Amino acid sequence: MNGPMSRHHAARVEAAIASGQAARSALVASWRRSSRLHHLDPAGRSAPMRLTEAELHQARERIAPLLAAAQGAMDRLYHAVGASGCCVLLADGEGVPVDRRGTPADDATFQSWGLWTGALWSEEHEGTNGIGTCLVEQRPLTIDRDQHFFTRNTLLSCTAVPIYDHEAALAGVLDVSSCRADRTDAFSSLIALAAGEAARRIEADLFRRAFAHARIVLTQGGDGQSCGLVAVDADDLVIGATRSARVALGLAPGRALQPVPAADLLGGDTARDHLAGGQRAVLQRALLRAGGNVSAAAKALGVSRATLHRKLKRFELKH
Repeated sequence: MNGPMSRHHAARVEAAIASGQAARSALVASWRRSSRLHHLDPAGRSAPMRLTEAELHQARERIAPLLAAAQGAMDRLYHAVGASGCCVLLADGEGVPVDRRGTPADDATFQSWGLWTGALWSEEHEGTNGIGTCLVEQRPLTIDRDQHFFTRNTLLSCTAVPIYDHEAALAGVLDVSSCRADRTDAFSSLIALAAGEAARRIEADLFRRAFAHARIVLTQGGDGQSCGLVAVDADDLVIGATRSARVALGLAPGRALQPVPAADLLGGDTARDHLAGGQRAVLQRALLRAGGNVSAAAKALGVSRATLHRKLKRFELKH
């Protein structure tokens, strides 16, 4: 896109940045990062950079579990939106699409715009855009047409949703991009809902695969709706939780999850725990609650310290 329209968009972006709107507008803050932090020019015409085939293969290998978990959800999402001129992209944490779904009739258009596997769509390389800005802000968003930083991307409408892995770390982005000029606000809202549901399915599948030998429990939010998954092992210890479950349960999303008794985290009558023949799970929960203090654990269980030591040795539990 050249000429007056290109100059007008670039001028509008620069004026918004200079006006100080970045403090009030997430969009202008992204434009400011693109310009001031990454030194990009909104009028720049260079096509998106792309990885080599070998580099793309390595990128796909690095997120193999996510790729495997995403296949079904990507297929269903594409079947819902593909006929309306949309493609579906799965990007890694660096903003590189590693898998896509698209209608062959639209492939040439998307490929010419760089919406293809191996392209670099981080904010650092492409300025404000669905995939790159979603990675920075870690929230679902839509970058519609002239909200893009580069003038050459202002024909695109991109809806992106972050995907978190089984350890609640940001793993990638699910993106639905449209090449049609007639995309309406109502349709954009439907795409955002569909993309959000697909991302949650991917996260759930990724989590279940990672904790295949654990019991998976649904957590509930304040409105009674299911809002996450936790993994519980044979000793009734929570050993994993999705990001949404961690938020609902008050666990820090960005920290390693230490095993915690399921009854303590999910609710239940912890006072009923007793040795009952020296069950290993009860011992382990008591130790965890006591922070590894054997004397405190023994007192809580109503046994002597020596008895608890014998039990711990029998079940090969470290303390």
